[in-house]
Amino acid sequence: MSGGEAAQKAAPEEGRAPENEGPPEDGRVPPAPGGLRALADLLRPRVSPGQLVGGLLCLVLGFAVAAQVRSTERDTTFATARQDELVGTLADLGQRSERLRGDLRDLEETKARLERDAEGGTALEEARERATTYGLLAGTLPAEGPGIELRIDDPGRGVKALNLLDALEELRDAGAEVIQVGDVRVGVDTHFLDDRDGVRADGRLLTAPYRFLAIGDPHTMTTALNIPGGLVRTLEGAGARVLITRRAKVAVGAVRSP
Repeated sequence: MSGGEAAQKAAPEEGRAPENEGPPEDGRVPPAPGGLRALADLLRPRVSPGQLVGGLLCLVLGFAVAAQVRSTERDTTFATARQDELVGTLADLGQRSERLRGDLRDLEETKARLERDAEGGTALEEARERATTYGLLAGTLPAEGPGIELRIDDPGRGVKALNLLDALEELRDAGAEVIQVGDVRVGVDTHFLDDRDGVRADGRLLTAPYRFLAIGDPHTMTTALNIPGGLVRTLEGAGARVLITRRAKVAVGAVRSP
């Protein structure tokens, strides 16, 4: 073998990596080759928490800006109006305000008038009620209402003025509001006197059967007249016959002179 051939065999082939070549003695990994692998590493997304928060803030800000824009668009009606239009609008609003103030004044005056009328009407109604009450008590007004009819037959002429006065007092005590005996309207000063032809009430002659009309509670008056030892028993003891009739409506037409 010549010296040239030995040199060729000893030298490694050009362009081929030596076989069974181990890692470097210092243990470092050699850098990755360039090209597509380096480009892929650059394009790989890297997201941090700070970037997420920033994106969320940008989204919220976008919504706020959009809402503000819509609000601004609504408020541009007067902002873009001409001066004469604004003056006309202001004048119209002033006229409306004045009309409303006038309507308010009218309503307040109407309310005050109605209150005065109501007070006057109430006072007038109360006065009328008092006049009616006084007229009924004084016997100057006719009356009607529920009550009873008390009929006293006296075939033996045993009924006296005192018996009719007792009947009147019993009816009053039982709550009778209006009383008529015969054709005489009973008043606060009504009195009875015996007469040879019967009994006189306030100077007017009454003859049997004696008839009382009384307005009040029918049950109360009937019970009061029928109590044991009361008016009915006393009249029956004098030979009279007593009939009490309850009525839903009793009309008292007799009146006294004012």
